[in-house]
Amino acid sequence: MSEKKNQQQKNKDSKNNKGIQGPGGKHQYTFYWIVIAALLGFWLFSSQSGGFLGGPPTIDYSEFRSQIKNDNVEKVTIRGEQIEGKLEQRTALNASQNDTTRYKSFITYLPSFGDEKLMTMLEEHEVQVQTLPKSNFNWWTVLLWGIPLAFLVLIGLQFFRQMKMQGQNMFKIGESKAKLQDAEKVDTTFDDVAGLKGAKTELQEIISFLKHPDKFDSLGGEIPKGVLMVGPPGTGKTLLARAVAGEAGVPYFTITGSDFMEMFVGVGAKRVRDMFEKAKEKSPAIIFIDEIDSIGRKRGAGLGGGHDEREQTLNQLLSELDGFEPNAGVVVMGATNRPDILDKALLRPGRFDRQITVHLPTQEHREQILEIHAKNKKLSDQVDLEEIARSTPGFSGADLHNLLNEAALIAARYKRKSIEQQDIDQARDKVMMGLKREGIRLSDHEKKLLAYHEAGHAIVAAVLPNADPIHKVTVIPRGKAMGVTMQLPEKEKLLYEKKYMLDRMAVMMGGRAAENLIFDTATSGAENDLKQIRTLARKMVLDWGMSEEFNNIAFGSQREQVFLGEQMGNPKEYSEDTAQKVDQEVKRILVQAYDRAMETITENREILDRLADELIEHEEVPGKKVMEWLNGSLDKDKDGTQEEAEESEAKATETDKGNTEEEDNSSEEE
Repeated sequence: MSEKKNQQQKNKDSKNNKGIQGPGGKHQYTFYWIVIAALLGFWLFSSQSGGFLGGPPTIDYSEFRSQIKNDNVEKVTIRGEQIEGKLEQRTALNASQNDTTRYKSFITYLPSFGDEKLMTMLEEHEVQVQTLPKSNFNWWTVLLWGIPLAFLVLIGLQFFRQMKMQGQNMFKIGESKAKLQDAEKVDTTFDDVAGLKGAKTELQEIISFLKHPDKFDSLGGEIPKGVLMVGPPGTGKTLLARAVAGEAGVPYFTITGSDFMEMFVGVGAKRVRDMFEKAKEKSPAIIFIDEIDSIGRKRGAGLGGGHDEREQTLNQLLSELDGFEPNAGVVVMGATNRPDILDKALLRPGRFDRQITVHLPTQEHREQILEIHAKNKKLSDQVDLEEIARSTPGFSGADLHNLLNEAALIAARYKRKSIEQQDIDQARDKVMMGLKREGIRLSDHEKKLLAYHEAGHAIVAAVLPNADPIHKVTVIPRGKAMGVTMQLPEKEKLLYEKKYMLDRMAVMMGGRAAENLIFDTATSGAENDLKQIRTLARKMVLDWGMSEEFNNIAFGSQREQVFLGEQMGNPKEYSEDTAQKVDQEVKRILVQAYDRAMETITENREILDRLADELIEHEEVPGKKVMEWLNGSLDKDKDGTQEEAEESEAKATETDKGNTEEEDNSSEEE
């Protein structure tokens, strides 16, 4: 126990001593503040008479003469108008003010009109006199002016040191920030990139250009000067760039568009020149500029005028790519997810000769991406990557990596030895729908409203033939939603038919229809549904020509961003009369979707009530269970319809038989 206490005391002492460190320690500012405080203290003390560092006190000239008359002056030194002296005995500084401070050395000054009797008086009282030449140098003046200057110098040194730590050396501010990648440290290759065969083929050709230029020169081919990769975020543009760095075997410089920008005009252009000069020295070489839209934005498109620094940087980049001087042996790769705002001069052939579109992965490619990311994950044998790929439509490569990582964290939280399928399902719900919202307490009426709302979505989705299958229905609040009806497509869709759109809109109206049918009311929970269906209906009318009134007519709805400065608003390409008809057509589509949803849930009221009760009790119902209930109900209805048909047929047969007998009897009577 004593050793433990001693160790704790040592740790405590070491923590207490951490604050007293030099300039290179953790508290690097402590040393500077101590020096500044000491200098300021010296400055303050020096300006106070009688202070510890202030030297001898200054006395009145009349007091000096009185001390001479009292034979209390032992020695004086005269330097110009200043007189420094030493007394025989200590004397009170201000006896009249009850000042207990006593002095023996003093300073006084000759009056401006002079004192011819002073030397005579000093000789009479046998005072030792020493005279020195007047000196223009004054230590106190130097300190009074030097200490503030030193204070400013220390602040400036600290400012420059902080800039240097952040990589902003004032004398090297124009140097390029492009980093030369070490080929031995880059271990990413094309084998680590799933799918994207076309993109890899194009980039592999660029690498071949750089490695074996003679092969193409013999045919008169020229190496492409630029390659622009375009695609949504997370699709693998930067990953492809790292793979090129691993495959190239040539010097590879990387930089982001924001690294060119500074508050000083002209710095970005200088960095561009410096970057290309370094690349030319190591030619053949590759330069990768990530997020190139930050400097490649359209010139003169701002509402308040152009941005001088950005435009000068872009002009220099254009000149280096394809200007007056040839730029041989250097290939520039750029990546962006906003190609619509890039300057046209940047996209023309001769600068970015090739544009590679990096799309979201298909189901097959998602499975391949999952296999790559699962190499360092310990998955259970029950995990089906093909099923995961099918259930994650619209996921990018980054999303899939995040999905498996979240599943690993969830499995570790539950102390499992491997990642189970339920961990991946939970991670997918977390990624797609958000975190569970804890602490929400709903009343019984609110729970019932919410359950019927989601049940309405689910029933319509399960019944309509062109809607995506139901995966799960839940009333657990996640993210911004209080409940979710999750649908997963059976296969990838690249084109959407009109009947699919109409069924999808009816599914969106299912929640509001259920609220009106059961409670004869409407809730705010349908806000997001109504916004989505209105947007979809307007696109059907304006963009896709899917309406009865404007069939096969696309008016177009330009939605250029205002910040580009090309237009202050969104001008309509049709008349006001047409606009009214568009609104009427949109309203007709919305009403039709609501009526279809209401009709569907009314016909399946029994299943609607059953699903709502199940959601109230268990909060979550699988889509398979809903389909089983519906299929059972349909079979029952089918059997019931068949029995009714047989009964009707039997009754009809008996009626016909009775009619025949009556006819026979009537014939006999005749």
